[in-house]
Amino acid sequence: MTSALRSLPDTVLGPLDRREVPAARAVHERLRAAILSLELAPGVSLSEQEIAQRLGVSRTPVREAIGRLVEDGLVTVYPQVGSFVRRIDLDDVIEAQFIREALEVAAVRRAAEHGATDGLERLRRRIEEQREAATSSDVGRFFAADVGLHNIVFELAGYPGVWKRLRSVGFQMDRLRRLSLPGPHTLDELIAEHEQVVDAIEAGDAARAEATIRAHAQRILTYAPQLAREHPDYFEGSAAADAASVGR
Repeated sequence: MTSALRSLPDTVLGPLDRREVPAARAVHERLRAAILSLELAPGVSLSEQEIAQRLGVSRTPVREAIGRLVEDGLVTVYPQVGSFVRRIDLDDVIEAQFIREALEVAAVRRAAEHGATDGLERLRRRIEEQREAATSSDVGRFFAADVGLHNIVFELAGYPGVWKRLRSVGFQMDRLRRLSLPGPHTLDELIAEHEQVVDAIEAGDAARAEATIRAHAQRILTYAPQLAREHPDYFEGSAAADAASVGR
């Protein structure tokens, strides 16, 4: 059987540029990106030796990177068995969603109240990037533009460092969101919601901005059970079991 790692293209798991230092950080970033994009699927085994060979490094930075991925909640290590990409835990997703909703509601309200017009062009540029990505079915570009848009909202609220911290809490949620994105209707709906948020910020309508971003943040809770039923091998935890039993 072909290894999941060997099947990945060099753009995902190819030799590191020697300028990518320190090596452990570069390996960590490369593996984390592959996990978050689902190119390394939940449950996949990670071979230190194979990763080291693919990236052109020793096993030491790979081992350090895997340790950091464990801290990120993205990898599970079973002694005497091996390292595996952690399955998505819906209990973690629900907690991350709660945190994200609370912070984004506060951020978008603050941005609207302060009349943050200086960032509107950048926000609309991200929406246009999403529209172009949706047209070409480029999920990776769509997701990157999505991340950029939410980051700008926090910048306009005056808290540029919050989004970075928030993302580290929501790695499980990011994978679930990526799993939901291929559907064209989902992409169109997300774009429409982003436009509504930006329109509310531009109008200085804090109440409308807050209501719109709250509904946007809660969207993930509506499709999580369906995704857990459609991809049971990708999920773990009691919430996944509950989702799988719905409709039986």
